[in-house]
Amino acid sequence: MPGKQGQSRRAGAAAPRGNGPAPACTLVVFGAAGDLTKRLVVPALYNLVSERRLSEGFRLVGVDHNRRSVEEWRQGLLDQLRDSVGSDAEFQAEAIDGTAWRWLCERMSYLEGDLNDPETYARLREHLAELERSAGTAGNCLFYLAVGERFFGVAVQGLAAAGLLAEARGRWRRVVIEKPFGRDLASARALNTKILTMMRERQIYRIDHFLGKETVQNIMALRFANGLFEPLWNRQHIDHVQITAAETVGVEHRAGFYERTGALRDMVPNHVFQLLAMTAMEPPISFDADAVRDKKAEVLQAIRPLSRRRVLRDVVRGQYDAGTVLDRTVEAYRREPGVAPDSATETFVACKLKIENWRWAGVPFYLRTGKRMRKRWTEIAVRFHQAPYTLFRGTHVERMHPNWLILRIQPDEGIALEFAAKRPGPAVALSSVSMDFAYRSHFEMAPRTGYETLIYDCMTGDATLFQRADNIEAGWRAVQPILDVWAEAPPSISRSTPPAATARPRRMPCWRATGAPGARWPDRQKEHDDDSRSQDLPRGSGRRRHAADRGEGPDEARPGRDLGVAGVGHPLRHHQRTAAARHGDAAGQPAPRNAARRLQRRALRDARADRHRAPDAGERSGRPIDRADP
Repeated sequence: MPGKQGQSRRAGAAAPRGNGPAPACTLVVFGAAGDLTKRLVVPALYNLVSERRLSEGFRLVGVDHNRRSVEEWRQGLLDQLRDSVGSDAEFQAEAIDGTAWRWLCERMSYLEGDLNDPETYARLREHLAELERSAGTAGNCLFYLAVGERFFGVAVQGLAAAGLLAEARGRWRRVVIEKPFGRDLASARALNTKILTMMRERQIYRIDHFLGKETVQNIMALRFANGLFEPLWNRQHIDHVQITAAETVGVEHRAGFYERTGALRDMVPNHVFQLLAMTAMEPPISFDADAVRDKKAEVLQAIRPLSRRRVLRDVVRGQYDAGTVLDRTVEAYRREPGVAPDSATETFVACKLKIENWRWAGVPFYLRTGKRMRKRWTEIAVRFHQAPYTLFRGTHVERMHPNWLILRIQPDEGIALEFAAKRPGPAVALSSVSMDFAYRSHFEMAPRTGYETLIYDCMTGDATLFQRADNIEAGWRAVQPILDVWAEAPPSISRSTPPAATARPRRMPCWRATGAPGARWPDRQKEHDDDSRSQDLPRGSGRRRHAADRGEGPDEARPGRDLGVAGVGHPLRHHQRTAAARHGDAAGQPAPRNAARRLQRRALRDARADRHRAPDAGERSGRPIDRADP
């Protein structure tokens, strides 16, 4: 492995990202009729054509088990592009450019074939040889595995047996592997071992399209190109970090895949952990592919292993029911085509993690992702420690507002900094204000899916934005305890009607109120967790939380409402963990409704709030004060 990674380093450094057309090559897409190809890969190729990033020697070959003509395949792709115009999909354009589409269509061909049939690869070899002679592809081939993870090893083995992975006479052969790379740590290791016996690490491009988004790449520029932020980017100044990846879509036509996968496997070890790694990594010495990936691997390897107790306390999951999203009626997950009527597959997951290194020790990272959210939104929210309240005693300032740095990944790409400012007037009063940078207001931004940069980098040989074998295994190692606990005692799944608010474990903080800059943040009070570190809870959350645990009260009394995220809510009124997790009952049954115990918990909570509250003149004079901890 070390030798192969060294070869990857040289390959990454030899071909930096540029602005000219990519080298001539053939892109072979396995799973050509699938949802991923139609929704993301081909739209990205269309955008690359519009940007003049593909050479005249480019060819696109689709391989799929469905019987159809190349004309039928082209028409299906065009219909998907047209349906995406004006929608909330990843591909966004005002209209389809007929010239760009015709240029791409002229370079398309289609082969019917089964990935388990050696004859498929033999016919593909002959077709690629013909394209090399007639189209000037130079024999360069990029094989894109847009298929289920169970076919990754099969496809690589078939390509290797047919001699399609051999690099000779200056031509290159590379394989793009989609996520999820394995189903758990053991399967990821086995898959890495299998494919690395047939090809070199530098030929493998494990793709994560989040890393192709400009705002994700800008995280490194923000941190390491500015002297302002990096000195503050540590546990001395940062209270906690929230990472949200919200989707409005359901499972669409991927029920077979999603039933086997779920939100945790689908999003956390790849998309969400890549955002986490970019946020928490140490500065690399260069933009060399392995220099960057070394630092990201260190972050994932430093994640504190989750014990069974922490999994039950700090991880929740849920599933969407029927309701309305974006003014459109949607079906419940269990009524989606291909989904079992009693399915326990999670469509939402939230968790709290900690990174045990000198920079981040003690700083919680809160992660959440889900489908059928009220709004499509991905962001990284960094909350800094609050300023002390002492200076403002005896003034009209009732609480100190937290400082936030918000990195909006999609769809409204930008950066916002939230801070306090004095209101005009003779009295000392503060308001929370925002400085906002929007990409579209400063740069000309063409419509992009996130795949454009990644496909271009594959063609040029730049592996900086792709995962290495050790990165993959470190991500699975971090989530494996969750999979183990869920497998031995599956938590119950709570289902509710969208749109409602997001749910959280009982010791997670109140999430940001909205993704929009300049929003008002909810009041907060402090509560110490088992690590004796302050965590944020919404004011009055104890009363509402216990009411929800008892199953009493309206929707406003449920913990989802505590997280009221305007614009990024998950359609779950009450994400339910196991009864054992909520009540400590080893049998997994709800504890009896003991009024004395509830009153005791409430008294302890009120006493704790009183200890952390900052008194002022109003309290000393007897005026009632309702204020969060500064």
